[in-house]
Amino acid sequence: MDKPFAFSLREFNAVRQKIRALTGINLADSKDNMVYSRLARRLRALNLDTFQAYLRYLDDHQAETEHFITALTTNLTSFFREAHHFEQLKGFLLTHPEPLRIWCTASSSGEEPYSIAMTCAEARGSLTNNVKIYASDIDSRMLERAQAGIYPIDQVEKLSPIRRKQFFHRGVGANAGKARVVPELRKSIHFFQQNLLDTNYAMEPGLDIVFCRNVMIYFDKPTQEIILKRILRLMKTDSWYIAGHSENFSHLSQYMRPMGKTIYQVNRGNL
Repeated sequence: MDKPFAFSLREFNAVRQKIRALTGINLADSKDNMVYSRLARRLRALNLDTFQAYLRYLDDHQAETEHFITALTTNLTSFFREAHHFEQLKGFLLTHPEPLRIWCTASSSGEEPYSIAMTCAEARGSLTNNVKIYASDIDSRMLERAQAGIYPIDQVEKLSPIRRKQFFHRGVGANAGKARVVPELRKSIHFFQQNLLDTNYAMEPGLDIVFCRNVMIYFDKPTQEIILKRILRLMKTDSWYIAGHSENFSHLSQYMRPMGKTIYQVNRGNL
């Protein structure tokens, strides 16, 4: 990998310490190339020559903190990623016609919560239904993008024609090449900022489903347990916790039991 900026182990460790202090995320030794490639973009944007200069800039400019967090925590996402989870969600909705509450804990740029909302609209037969959807993220800039609900048309065209027609408006003029989520779907989601390391969450108890996919992989096992217990205390008995494909909670089996395909059923008795 050609690296126009020098990037030493000392600088990598300084970045790791900084992101852990800000978010609790524990970057593995193997993440050095990822850190370099993502932060090198910030060096170029700020016209800085070295990582040392960037780290000084980060300390001196509070506004850079969010760019730093975004660079190191934002993952590629897409609508209906890990599609089996949405098939399972649809089945849950069909067997639970009562009012439900769903929380997406890491909404990023919005594809996941909008996929949840589309699934709810299809299962309930209406864009306005009795499912309340909450979507949070640590990054306020990502939340703004999610709330806007504007996406490149090539990303939206991967959806079925029925979903494109029902849930999106194609942009024209200056917005050509983009599509926007229809207002009814945007209004069905309550977006808010939340750091999962915070002691208190801006969420009332009584959740039926929590999507927390590919989030816990960033935390060490003791931190995973702390966060998980906080989330599970907000959930109903027998509610669903939906994890990412690379996550495993066998070491926390006293709190929830696997149902297959990284879906877990909550056991509140041991919390």
